[in-house]
Amino acid sequence: MQTHLAPEFAGTREGQAAEAILRKCVHCGFCTATCPTYQLLGDELDGPRGRIYLIKQVLEGAQVTEKTQLHLDRCLTCRNCETTCPSGVQYGQLVDIGRNIVEDRVPRQGRDKAVRWLLKEGLTSPLFKPAMAVGKMVRPLLPESLKKKVPGVTPARAGMWPTRQHPRKVLMLAGCVQPAMMPNINSATARVLDACGIQTLVAEDAGCCGAIRAHLNDHEGALADMRRNIDAWWSMVQSGQVEAIVMNASGCGITVKEYAQHLAHDPEYAERARLVSEKTRDLSELLPDLMPRLKKLLGGQAGSSRAGRRGTVAYHPPCTLQHGLKLRGGVEAHLRELGLPIEVAACESHLCCGSAGTYSVLQPELSTQLRDRKLGHLDALKPGRIVSANIGCIQHLQSGTDTPVQHWVEMIDEMLAA
Repeated sequence: MQTHLAPEFAGTREGQAAEAILRKCVHCGFCTATCPTYQLLGDELDGPRGRIYLIKQVLEGAQVTEKTQLHLDRCLTCRNCETTCPSGVQYGQLVDIGRNIVEDRVPRQGRDKAVRWLLKEGLTSPLFKPAMAVGKMVRPLLPESLKKKVPGVTPARAGMWPTRQHPRKVLMLAGCVQPAMMPNINSATARVLDACGIQTLVAEDAGCCGAIRAHLNDHEGALADMRRNIDAWWSMVQSGQVEAIVMNASGCGITVKEYAQHLAHDPEYAERARLVSEKTRDLSELLPDLMPRLKKLLGGQAGSSRAGRRGTVAYHPPCTLQHGLKLRGGVEAHLRELGLPIEVAACESHLCCGSAGTYSVLQPELSTQLRDRKLGHLDALKPGRIVSANIGCIQHLQSGTDTPVQHWVEMIDEMLAA
């Protein structure tokens, strides 16, 4: 794709990065076939190719309007188009650049501005945990729209954190909303790793990975979150005390894996960000190492365990895992090795469920359509439960079904307890 950047962008870091990405695009349109919003709306400007043209026009000096902003807002950033693209266009990076520029030129107004501020400040605040605790207590009294955002009863085992010491240690990012909404995911991760001889450490000063602020176009706020986490982890990373930084939410995992990219131009943090990114592993990447111990502990009886007796288990691979981290097939393959009846939807397993971080709040109509479409394909498997690998997907899917939805590590934890 030919580009002629406007003088204000020519020679800038953002302009050069965007131009390099734009020039890889060959207009083929393969990306439209796998774009969830194009599937729903049928509008070229609500697909990757159309959004690429919009960003190109902005960089070439065209007028930026609220319509431009709307089409970019509707993007889920699921990065399915990156998996499909034969030319290797880094669409995720390009749309972030485009959104930041448009945000500067089209200020948010009224309710839209207020909601975005509440999301980026509220979800990452220390007050979110007590607020969620109150929400869980009064959940039956909440309006249906709010009730769907508040998880039900927290498992009793959520408070059980292993106390054994092991020579092998990993750091784990607890996250911002996960400890309040679904704390059992973190404690189940620690228990499963403990059973396999690995101790899980959590740095108290670490918080949100930066994804929430990044997705809401608060670029500087996101970088501040990233620097804070690096500072919290650095002594253990530098000393070699931990062998990995483990992510049990793939949405956080893709963000932390890209710290090196985000902070490449920060002379103080660039090298530390690179090392942190190199150390970061999605929890599923540890499974090959854990399998021998898990098989021994389960005694080859996983298929007849309490978890296995509940019928087919439907697995939803999050976009951040399969398209962002490029990790496909590993979770379901290893769970099948443990004897579990894992199935993936025969249709559209590559498409987004509509959660996409704060997207379900900002674009509720599209998000709900995508959720129901996804649940339709999963329900066709007649599952006893649904498992995934990202808290956003888990909460969003659960809001539309009575079938239990949980993290796959919680299922392994149940099997070990049984």
